[in-house]
Amino acid sequence: MLTFLVWYICITLIGLVSFPLTYRLLPALADRGYSLSRIFGLLVWGFIFWLLASLGIIRNDIGGLILGLTILLGLSYWALRGIPIEELSRWWRDNRRLVISIEALFLVAFGIWTLIRAANPEILGTEKPMELAFINAILNSRVFPPHDPWLSGYAISYYYFGYVITAMIAKLTATPGSVAFNMALSQTFALSAIAAYGILYSLLSLLKPKRNPTSRLDNSQNLFLSLLGPTFILIVSNLEGFLEVMHARGLFWLQDGTGQLSSRFWVWLDMKELSVPPSQPLSWIPSRYLWWWRASRVVQDYDFAGTWREVIDEFPFFSYLLGDLHPHVLVMPFALLAVGLILNLFMGGATGKMRWLGLELAINSKTFWAGVLIIGGLAFLNTWDFPMYVFFFSLVYVARKVITERQAEKLSVDQPIQDSIVMAELQKKPSLVSIAKDFLIMAISLALSGVLLYLPFYIGFSSQAGGILPNLVYSTRGAHFWVMFGSLLLPIFAYLLFLRVRSKDQFYVGRGFLLALGLVISLWLISLLFGLGIASIPLLGNIFVSSLGGEPGIILLAESLSRRFSGLAWITIVLLLGLTFGYLLTLYRPKSLTAIEPEPSLSQKKTIISEQTLSSLPTVHDFILLLILMGGLLVLFTEFFYLRDQFGSRMNTIFKFYYQTWIFWGLAAAFGTAVLLKELSRFWGIAFRIGLAILLIAALTYPFFSLWNKTNGFNPISGFTLDGTAHLESSAQEDLAGIRWLESAPAGVVIEAVGPQYSEYGRVATISGQPNVLGWAGHESQWRGGRKEIGTREEDIETIYRSDSWEDTKQLLDMYNVRYIFIGTLERRTYRVNEAKFDRFLGAPVYKSDQVSIYEVPMEFDISWVK
Repeated sequence: MLTFLVWYICITLIGLVSFPLTYRLLPALADRGYSLSRIFGLLVWGFIFWLLASLGIIRNDIGGLILGLTILLGLSYWALRGIPIEELSRWWRDNRRLVISIEALFLVAFGIWTLIRAANPEILGTEKPMELAFINAILNSRVFPPHDPWLSGYAISYYYFGYVITAMIAKLTATPGSVAFNMALSQTFALSAIAAYGILYSLLSLLKPKRNPTSRLDNSQNLFLSLLGPTFILIVSNLEGFLEVMHARGLFWLQDGTGQLSSRFWVWLDMKELSVPPSQPLSWIPSRYLWWWRASRVVQDYDFAGTWREVIDEFPFFSYLLGDLHPHVLVMPFALLAVGLILNLFMGGATGKMRWLGLELAINSKTFWAGVLIIGGLAFLNTWDFPMYVFFFSLVYVARKVITERQAEKLSVDQPIQDSIVMAELQKKPSLVSIAKDFLIMAISLALSGVLLYLPFYIGFSSQAGGILPNLVYSTRGAHFWVMFGSLLLPIFAYLLFLRVRSKDQFYVGRGFLLALGLVISLWLISLLFGLGIASIPLLGNIFVSSLGGEPGIILLAESLSRRFSGLAWITIVLLLGLTFGYLLTLYRPKSLTAIEPEPSLSQKKTIISEQTLSSLPTVHDFILLLILMGGLLVLFTEFFYLRDQFGSRMNTIFKFYYQTWIFWGLAAAFGTAVLLKELSRFWGIAFRIGLAILLIAALTYPFFSLWNKTNGFNPISGFTLDGTAHLESSAQEDLAGIRWLESAPAGVVIEAVGPQYSEYGRVATISGQPNVLGWAGHESQWRGGRKEIGTREEDIETIYRSDSWEDTKQLLDMYNVRYIFIGTLERRTYRVNEAKFDRFLGAPVYKSDQVSIYEVPMEFDISWVK
């Protein structure tokens, strides 16, 4: 309880300190960035601390953390001086209920997920040990870059900014790493919740109210409907959980004369365990071991040979349920911060001009450099997100330019504009070439500036990623695609149809579908030609084709065509993009001032135009369409291309691209649902509410049953605790005691047993924060793009433990600068440990219990890496 309160107070104070910065930065948002202030404050504080530590100006200690906070406080004071007190007081009076709602949501979300983590806190399995290893390594590194916990002598080669921020709060609040792990997960959940809430509130506030714009009733409705934001992004799940209930109950299974169950439906659906008859007795509650895991593996890929290839398609609730503090989770609030900044840009909060390397950009400098800080930081948090948000920022930038510049004809007819400069600006009619040029200029300037700002990270970063490969074989089935995204797509399609019916502008449906279909065909042809080109290259082509389980030539072409027509997810994507393009094409022509409002009279138009500036011309519906478009393009990319890595498939590409799509479509689905709840009445209003209720029942089935299963009915075997290593008290008590001793021991390289990844191996470095000679070799290979740095470490470690020769042992200890030799139950089980030589040449252990011995190597060994 005390830890929760300390973290809550710490994060809340950072948010309050940072609010003047978001107030100045995000003027177009209804809450002026209040819901994003905690996230922005953590980002700025984290960046200042990391950069100064990386440059050697400060150390990774409390003094450095306080200096970073002092700089943040100074920046906030500077921003506050530019805000008139009367303006701030007026904002508080007008938004007091909003602030209270955000604070209540943060407290409730943070508290509830802390309770959930306390009911299943184990840092065990999947990649949780890796994540804890990073946190403890950062906590125990006196300088930056922090040491790699699983490869002594090297710095971390990973996108680790989220772990830096976690370790900063842990060090400031004196929280152990094993507790900070679970607190960070709860914090990330709560920050994402209020960010989604605040963004949706700003979106809904941009709608033209039916009543008086200052009506408390409309404001109260928006405060309530904004809860749909965190609901659709964080709680609503894919439909696999609903299928699990149907399967457990035996629906669509038929019994033959021999008593055997069979089902055409479940076999056709082809989702691994769901294709197998349910266990008896039948029940409405899924009971299969780890049944909730299948929801993250909905998409099924098979290569040309028919071999199943694993695909990861996580969604937010699954990630938080699983409890992995992976970068794709840690980045969520910061990705939503980027969405908030981009929304502010689109709605006119970034009006102005600046120059970048001699190029003129139609954006004010504070928004551009905030974009560099935020979007550039996404690369350090979760590198995959960086190009996505550079693309989204640049897309919104040019879309806003197109919308504002194409109003000239409409406005000049409705009301003469006296300002010649404004009229000249409006009368610019951008060509497709100029649009593409503006997009590229913004994308290059933003990306390059982001890389330069975080240059110390890139200098020490290497990756397994090796470019883009064509996807000739893996085509997502329509059924799997709808199981994955149906809970978001149904509200989105309903919203798009509503726009089509209610819009007063011409809706280019036919052209939209042609454009979407043309895009799909173009991507397929590019992918096919790219693939055939690679296949024709000697040796490389054979490697590429064999990785797909196929044969080169006409057989490859025929099978690729066949797969395209059997995997029908692209049809859904064409329908979605067709409707989206149909509306967005209206942006390239003069259109009415509002997308779905009744046409005002001439006098009303004059009033509207006289009260509005150019920055108010885009509508909120335009932005939602761009969110839908971004999600559609991401999922479409995975149908024709994937990023080359060590897995040789699109497993990681689907994982990362689908996850961001969930955020984009989650916001769009929440907004669309809110609009339909506000606008539809009588028959269609009732029909929509009934349909929404049915959909939510299906989409919330997974959270309801999986949460109860994962927490053992909120009855944890070891009791409620936030210590993720507490389970070792019963399963490896002596090992844990030895590791705890190492936590407080002087810094030094430790040697421990090496074994398979996703196992208990590497536990000493993971928990103690001391670097070991080698941890999970497979992960190190992924992070560094090969095994060059690993070398012969695995064999050398075995030699150190087993060899009878002290000369060979000492030479290897010298080579790796080993200070501590850990001999526990796992080491004795893995190797035939020659402990006698350590007793003879190193003397008595510095730590000793029945099952654990820790020897310290004399200090003449070089430990200069500690600095």
